[in-house]
Amino acid sequence: MTIISFALVPKRPHCRLIRFLRTRSCYLWVLLLHWLVPCVPWGATRAERAADGGPPWVSEDEQIDWEKPVLTQAEIEQKIKEYNSQINSNLFMSLNKDGSYTGFIKVQLKLIRPVSVPASKKAPSIQDANKAPRSQVVTRRTSFYLPKDTVKHLHIISRTRASEVIEALLKKFMVVDNPRKFALFERAEKDDQVYLRKLSDEEQPLHLRLLAGPNEKVLSFVLKENETGEVNWDAFSMPELHNFLRILQREEEEHVRQILQKYARCRQKMQEALTTRTPG
Repeated sequence: MTIISFALVPKRPHCRLIRFLRTRSCYLWVLLLHWLVPCVPWGATRAERAADGGPPWVSEDEQIDWEKPVLTQAEIEQKIKEYNSQINSNLFMSLNKDGSYTGFIKVQLKLIRPVSVPASKKAPSIQDANKAPRSQVVTRRTSFYLPKDTVKHLHIISRTRASEVIEALLKKFMVVDNPRKFALFERAEKDDQVYLRKLSDEEQPLHLRLLAGPNEKVLSFVLKENETGEVNWDAFSMPELHNFLRILQREEEEHVRQILQKYARCRQKMQEALTTRTPG
């Protein structure tokens, strides 16, 4: 069984570490490392990152420095007109009388870990969720994986913060996990590179969308697990922990089988070599 000390794992591990673990079927550790930190190869091209089996991301030192100027009311109005003239759908932005504006953002969910939802078929109402703590509203939970690359459009106002976007997404999918377990990222493509930056809780995604324009390559939003720098086992649900133990047991059994086969083949080759040689 391959054991990795997380004290020895760098804060930003190279994708080759992930590939090393995958080749040895250490799926539990791959899962935990992906949960712990993003897979970031330094100085690698997009093709090399894809060959490593990891996402085409770059380190935080190389991320795009998004400009976030403070716009006047006239500039906001002009930006909205330019934005609406570039889209081919009905997802327009509109200016309100109080100076704010409303519009749509698209968020891609890239979650590695399962999420928790109410075990009962009937989900709690928004009124119930607002009146009682989350732990009191949902007493029974079940975990499942959201479909890969799930996309959701949200209609929000310019004052909506990133933390509120996360909470709205969780409510849309009836996820009862703590919102602090998730983070909203901005994603951009430039010069055959993909850049990610974690948004702070107070940043306003619709404002970023307006500044960048509607082009998804210039700016898009991704919901991922919140990387804390350490494995917080208390953040995992009971089904998740039991599942990790089952995976660990299967990995151990598989490694024992592979080791026995390896030595059996080696012993067989030695015996064959002995039979083909004459004494002396």
